[in-house]
Amino acid sequence: MLRRAEDIADTGPPLPTLGPAIEDFLGRDDLDAQTLRSYGQTLRRLRLSLGDRTPLPSVTAEQVTRVVTTAWGQAAAKTWNRHLSTLRSFGTWAGLDDLTAGLERRAEPRRPPAQAIGPAQLEALFGRTDLSLRERTLWRLLHESAAPVKAVLSLNVEDLDLDDRRARAGGTWVTWRSQTARLLPDLVAGRTRGPLFLSDRRPAPSRTPAPADLCPQTGRRRLSYERAEYLFKQATKTLDPAGNGYTLRQLKSQQ
Repeated sequence: MLRRAEDIADTGPPLPTLGPAIEDFLGRDDLDAQTLRSYGQTLRRLRLSLGDRTPLPSVTAEQVTRVVTTAWGQAAAKTWNRHLSTLRSFGTWAGLDDLTAGLERRAEPRRPPAQAIGPAQLEALFGRTDLSLRERTLWRLLHESAAPVKAVLSLNVEDLDLDDRRARAGGTWVTWRSQTARLLPDLVAGRTRGPLFLSDRRPAPSRTPAPADLCPQTGRRRLSYERAEYLFKQATKTLDPAGNGYTLRQLKSQQ
C-alpha cells in the first residue's frame, strides 16, 4: 500500500486539457463579439475533432493539420487564413509549439485601397466631446501619420520623441502633427514605459500577457487591434451613409 501511495504521489498535478483551455482562451476580456464568433468557430472544430479531455501538451501540429485540411481544405483563402491565425493565437497563448507548422497561408486577392473618410465626417468625428482620451489620441495619430494600424498599436511610451513628433515602430518612424502632439502628453502622463495604448481593464491573473504587452505602472495590457477596430466601427456608424461604421484603415489622410 505504501508503494501504491508513492506511485500516486509521483503522478503530480493533472495536466491541463484542451476543452477547459479553449474556454479560458475565449473567456478573455479583450475579445469583442465578432472576434469571439470567429475564434469560437475554429476552436469548436478542434474540440470536436480531438476531444475536450485531450491533454493540452499532447496536441501536435500533425493533429491540427489533419483537422484543418479535413474541415477547411476547400475553403477560400481568406477563410483558411483566418482559421490558421486563430490556431496560432491559441497556441501562443497556451504556450504550445506552433500548431500550424504543417500548414501554409494562402495568397488572398489584393484588396483595393480603403477609401478615406470624407472631410465632413472627419470634422464631425474629431469634434465630439464624449470620446475617451485614448480613442481621440489613437484616431488623430492614425489620421495624421497615415501609418499602419498595427504599427501604431505596437508603440511604447519609451518609443516617443515628443519634441520631434515621432516614434520608432520596428524599422520605421511614425510621425504626427499638431493635434496629436496636443493629446499625447496627457495620454502618457505618469507613465515612462510600456504600451502607449492600453486596454480599459487589467487582465485576469490567469491571462497575463507577455511582459512587452503589459504596462508596469498600471497593470493593464496593450490595446488589441480587434478591440480598437470594434470601438471605431461602433463610434462611426452614425457617420457612415451605409450605417456600417468605418475601419481604422480609412482614417488615413487624403493628402
